[in-house]
Amino acid sequence: MADGLKLEQRHGKSRVRVARVWRDVKGEGGDVIVEWKVGVSLFSDCLPAYTGGDNSAIVATDTMKNTVYVKAKECSDVVSMEEFAIILGKHFTSFYPQVTAAIVTIVEKPWERVAVDGRPHKHGFKLGSEKHRTEVTVKKCGSLEIESGVEGLALLKTTMSGFEGFVRDKYTVLPDTRERMLATEITALWRYSFKRISDVPAKPFCFSKMHADAKKALVDTFLGPPNCGVYSPSVQNTLFLMGKAVLNRFPHVASVHLKMPNIHFLPVNLSSKDNGTIVKFADDVYNPTDEPHGTIEASLTRTLSKI
Repeated sequence: MADGLKLEQRHGKSRVRVARVWRDVKGEGGDVIVEWKVGVSLFSDCLPAYTGGDNSAIVATDTMKNTVYVKAKECSDVVSMEEFAIILGKHFTSFYPQVTAAIVTIVEKPWERVAVDGRPHKHGFKLGSEKHRTEVTVKKCGSLEIESGVEGLALLKTTMSGFEGFVRDKYTVLPDTRERMLATEITALWRYSFKRISDVPAKPFCFSKMHADAKKALVDTFLGPPNCGVYSPSVQNTLFLMGKAVLNRFPHVASVHLKMPNIHFLPVNLSSKDNGTIVKFADDVYNPTDEPHGTIEASLTRTLSKI
């Protein structure tokens, strides 16, 4: 309480951009690079800074920025963004007595190793499209929350999708169909079941591999087998099956949240009063548009989970 008022506060540093390269000095597969945009937010006992201008308990945000670079340097072994976020959270909550909790967010650019003549290049990379992200909360008592996922994962299939049997009223003009394009830009966030730092498995558990495998499960479920695909009766059903696939495959995931906007490819039919069939749609010409678009999202949680 401050002057009869309830004050809730935190402060931090956002958009700290850092790239870390681990050199392949032993010739075991090539250099590794990550590029991260890091955000740090601290909960701390610094009430006098707000009520009386006493900054003696304030951790400067410039110090937070410098800490990101120092801790990146200290990681002599390759670490995932989740591991790095835990390292930062542990540092801030243990090094500063007044800091009670730290939230660390990291967005990672997907630099992917390039293959040349069928062989992975030792130091050549290309930038993928979607972004990887994590948000880690570390408390002084050692409790932990980890949410990771992917943003901007664009997927499309040219067939094996439909939408029919929906509510029809006087405002409905959309026809039923069993043949349409299905396109979306997925945001998928999954929450790990780890409750404390000590719950995180030791190596060889790898957050980066888990991330790649979860993304593959999402893509494979959306598209289906390569030779025949899988029919989607709605974005809702496909979303559910994608989330279920992640939970079924990964026991360390307690819940998953999916956002799947329905990016529309509208069939084109052109006509005039003089010519009724200038262009007749035959499942081949579309008008792509994302304004306006449908928005579909849902969360799936294990029934035994407290999350």
